[in-house]
Amino acid sequence: MVTSALPADPLWPRAGSWPSPKDIVGAIDLALIGIPTWRTSLSPTRAEATPAAIRNALRRYSPFAASLDGRNVDDLVFADVGDVIDPDGDEGERRAISAMTDAVGRAAVTVALGGDNAATVPAALGAWGDAIDSAGLVTLDAHHDLRDGVSNGSPVRRLLEAGLDGRRVVQIGIADFANSRAYTDRARDLGITVVRRDDLHGRPMADVLAEALDVAGAAGGPVHVDIDVDVCDRSVAPACPASVPGGLAAHELRAAARAAGRDGRVRSIDITEIDALADAPDGRTVRLAALCVLEIAAGVAAR
Repeated sequence: MVTSALPADPLWPRAGSWPSPKDIVGAIDLALIGIPTWRTSLSPTRAEATPAAIRNALRRYSPFAASLDGRNVDDLVFADVGDVIDPDGDEGERRAISAMTDAVGRAAVTVALGGDNAATVPAALGAWGDAIDSAGLVTLDAHHDLRDGVSNGSPVRRLLEAGLDGRRVVQIGIADFANSRAYTDRARDLGITVVRRDDLHGRPMADVLAEALDVAGAAGGPVHVDIDVDVCDRSVAPACPASVPGGLAAHELRAAARAAGRDGRVRSIDITEIDALADAPDGRTVRLAALCVLEIAAGVAAR
């Protein structure tokens, strides 16, 4: 990404640069935490650099949203937990789960910044805790993520093996030519609700999310939303190794992020699969991720 000094204007405040939870007394509306997983990725990646890049990109945007009746999302109480150090591997994953549990305990919504999609496992497990039996999962992803083994291609399978009920998993944006017959059959056999990319044409994303959250939240437990940015068209997400032409448009992903933030059943969200060091020179993928953070905040503000 090309970087340059940002102009200072007292009448144009910037988003981001949020304080540590240690500096906040009372409830937190949105907590940010970095879970920079990358070591088990199926594609070469430097996704560990992405949380810092997203935080930097937030400074490019204002916290003002005219669509919220002219309110600032900075009217919310934000906190930034920082990054989990080396969250890959068994010990690192335990640290990430613990940090996520602590963040969720203080915040209405916790947003985890990956890292690759392996970050979804500790993010969801830390958010759900003992409520996994009633929990739900919604993924925005071109892929089923049901692969065998431990990688960024296996988080959904691993969560199911940990106790998540497949009947409360909804996968939105599953793409043709990006999955195999075996894993498609596995999703069906596990009771997962699949919304293919082609099923989304002409449908408002807010309506799609509402239906998905009804399925995921059917048991009354907490819902985690996994925003794998490779669900997007490669033109808007070149920093996602597995993004394909024909994926979601940027405005569709932003609408999904706001809808997720608006629903009180959603306690946690992750944003994953971006390699900030492989982005286009204009930083479009990282900037889209930063806008998704702000869209989630706008959703929380509208609750």
